[in-house]
Amino acid sequence: MSETEAQPEPVVAPAPNADATQTPAKPRSETRDTILFLVKLVLIVLVFRSFILSPFSIPSQSMLPRLYIGDYLFISKWNYGYSRWSLPFGVPLIPGRLFAHDPARGDVVVFRGPPGEDHDVIKRVIGLPGDMIQVRHGQVILNGVGVPKQRVADFTIPITPNYSAGDPPDHECPAQYQDSDAKGAPICRYMQFRETLPNGKTYMVLDRGEFPDRDDTAVYSVPAGKVFVMGDNRDDSGDSRFPAPADALPGQSSGMGYVPMDRIEGKAVVSFFSTDGTANWFLPWTWFTAARWKRIGEGF
Repeated sequence: MSETEAQPEPVVAPAPNADATQTPAKPRSETRDTILFLVKLVLIVLVFRSFILSPFSIPSQSMLPRLYIGDYLFISKWNYGYSRWSLPFGVPLIPGRLFAHDPARGDVVVFRGPPGEDHDVIKRVIGLPGDMIQVRHGQVILNGVGVPKQRVADFTIPITPNYSAGDPPDHECPAQYQDSDAKGAPICRYMQFRETLPNGKTYMVLDRGEFPDRDDTAVYSVPAGKVFVMGDNRDDSGDSRFPAPADALPGQSSGMGYVPMDRIEGKAVVSFFSTDGTANWFLPWTWFTAARWKRIGEGF
């Protein structure tokens, strides 16, 4: 029986490694990725604040009783259109007003103050273009008709670091308005009234008494493209009853004058936080005890 000679098995060459033929990928830079993420985040925040919602804090008492010093609220940016003042620092990238809409009487708006008062201001719209406005003995006269003003219960506010007892400008509650509540805690007390505009908008205002320069005025004729604004704290508000600083005569009190609509930034929509000023940044639990929880979520 013959034997067949064993044949050697063919040798198969290994396939070339595909990875070996490619250029090695550059390692990712964590620093670069972090910077790109931060740039994108900043752009998203800027777009959101410029065109959708923006936060605003209350630094003065001119809008009492609706807004306290230490309140924080959101303003909507789309209601009246967009202008350069919709953007941070008023960057002049938007000509005029885009998608313009006029505010309604009674709207609470945030706007850029006039030169000399070049900061964000919050007031209530009382007059629109073409309106004739006057104040007589503390009552608003709109187009020759008195705006109803009904006396209601006094407004009281606790004396706190955000509303201290003493004379302006260093304090908020002069001696003649200081009082105590039923528990003996110090408060400030003012006469309060309900105003109702012709469109049915109703809100509370404060009256500290008779002050001729603000309670008995000339007749104002609101020009085209502008609005007449007032603070709800009628005797402690520099508003359209007073000329803008550039237009005030020597020794005359200044305020906002007529507010151009292209300087209106947005409409107040809801309060999201409020503090009485007793919080200490180094004592975190005081952030909660200082909060005025009942004021959070209030609309306009």
